[in-house]
Amino acid sequence: MFKKIKCDGKCNLMEIKYCTACGSPTKSEIPPEDDHIRAVCTSCEQIHYSNPTVVVGCIPELNGKLLLCKRNIEPRKGKWTLPAGFLENGESVQEGALRETLEETRATAEIIDPYRLFNIVFVDQIYMMFRATLTSKNFGPTTESIEVRLFDEQDIPWDDIAFEVITQTLKHYFSDRERGRFPFKICDLR
Repeated sequence: MFKKIKCDGKCNLMEIKYCTACGSPTKSEIPPEDDHIRAVCTSCEQIHYSNPTVVVGCIPELNGKLLLCKRNIEPRKGKWTLPAGFLENGESVQEGALRETLEETRATAEIIDPYRLFNIVFVDQIYMMFRATLTSKNFGPTTESIEVRLFDEQDIPWDDIAFEVITQTLKHYFSDRERGRFPFKICDLR
């Protein structure tokens, strides 16, 4: 049988309230042979797993400038970011990063290599950012971005960057570019 627990708000089950198999309510328990709290169906006992989401994106460069987009959606609408978004089922991290770049900037890019992986445990996300080069000068606003522009390093709108992970990615990138090498690193954002 399942180990009953009291969820103190730290269960982090992403609000799985109903079973996807039968529609019955779920309860928070630790299933047998498990060590994590899960959402378990009160009727069919289906176990529902809540795992981190993967965000993928590009650092698109053209002639030394980086392509940024101003968000037209929440959260942080009106703030600047690198093109990035949630990985979809059925696509690789590279495919997802290129798709997000196209969706947010209308730009086509080519992946150079993986650059940064950020563990953002406090929001249950993993960010995978790739260095990329734009394959054309065709880019512009989309439904997700109200403005899309190339920026020199000195023109980056640092006070208007949407997310700390993007600020850190940009800082690492410019520092590495100055050194002339771009090592892959795994970082924790706290």
